[in-house]
Amino acid sequence: MKIHGLITSTDELTALCDRFASADFVAVDTEFMRESTYWPLLCLVQISDGKEAAAIDPLADGIDLKPLLDLLTDNEDVLKVFHAGGQDVEIIYNLTGRTPHPIFDTQIAMMAISQSEQIGYSNLVETWLGLTIDKGARFTDWSRRPLTDRQLEYAVGDVTYLAKIFPRILKKLIKTGRGVWLDHEMEKLADPANYATDADTLWHRIRAPGRNPQVLGRLKALAAWRETEAQDKDIPRGRIMRDETLADLASHPPKKQADLAKVRGLSNGWKENDIGKRLMKTLDAAVPLPEDEMPERKRGAPLGKEGALVADLLKLLLKIRAREIDVAARLLARADDLEQLAAGVRKGLSLLEGWRFETFGRDALSLVEGKLGFGVENGRLKMTRIADVPEDGRPAEPEVEAGDVSAMTDGAAESEKA
Repeated sequence: MKIHGLITSTDELTALCDRFASADFVAVDTEFMRESTYWPLLCLVQISDGKEAAAIDPLADGIDLKPLLDLLTDNEDVLKVFHAGGQDVEIIYNLTGRTPHPIFDTQIAMMAISQSEQIGYSNLVETWLGLTIDKGARFTDWSRRPLTDRQLEYAVGDVTYLAKIFPRILKKLIKTGRGVWLDHEMEKLADPANYATDADTLWHRIRAPGRNPQVLGRLKALAAWRETEAQDKDIPRGRIMRDETLADLASHPPKKQADLAKVRGLSNGWKENDIGKRLMKTLDAAVPLPEDEMPERKRGAPLGKEGALVADLLKLLLKIRAREIDVAARLLARADDLEQLAAGVRKGLSLLEGWRFETFGRDALSLVEGKLGFGVENGRLKMTRIADVPEDGRPAEPEVEAGDVSAMTDGAAESEKA
């Protein structure tokens, strides 16, 4: 593979992107800094089509990233491949208001062909290529210039390895017929709504203190106010105020600014500084949360002790099925969906739809409805279709051999090498 030097000019970048415009796919990675800023500072972009690779310097004087951004967001003929690409996609969205499409994430793809739920990049490379990555440059300050040869070698390696691994993962997905399992997951990753900042909905990210409309109205107003302050100052929102402090202020609003000095998580200066004045103004202007914005109540009846046991059985069944077909359990079903199924919910659960139903949901529903049971034979856990028990009362032959009991109740297994 041809490795280019650091690209620092628009002409070099344009020529590279013109060549990549006819590629089947490009592997993409970014290096950025965001520890002390609200907006992530893009410091480096690495890209490869499997034949050549390069690192692009967004901080170079006079460089225009438009050719690269157009390639990533406008060219529908080129598949964009990332690993754990959520933050990379967010950066591209912040720069363009668009997301890369079509998109493929190897971390998500590994969930369909192994029991790995969040496999790291170094483990991915070791699994598929048998190589150990030098992690020495991982926590480097990517904003400092000049970049060293070691830094560039480390950065470009992220996409050269990814460009080699992606076709192998794709081949296995085709062989297993599980590519369709990932369609929704990949589209969700590329959905711009995931990266847009809507001030009116930010309060949903904070643990709501009950369902009191006045409290939630203040929480909504405070969350929007904090985001504006953080953006204006370009600092992380937590540097303005922690979520816990925000929720406390919503539940117990101070009567006057001087009382802010008594709030845990705020400094004494808030009782008289300008940001304290803006906070009090926000609280004074807050209105109760409208009924149509109230958070939904949890569906289904409360689990109770018996329901919790059913949910535990469903989780055991999920672990068995995930091991049996070598897939990440989280891709099949989420824990809250299992709890809702145990509580009697039958609509709106992804595990009861499409391929998830065929692969796991049908058996999960049978278990809840008493048509599937667990048994032990010669130290091995088996599942039996109870509905198939003949009239003479003799149990039907177990339909599924689920493996050793102790193994099934241990922690999640390490993913096998592909």
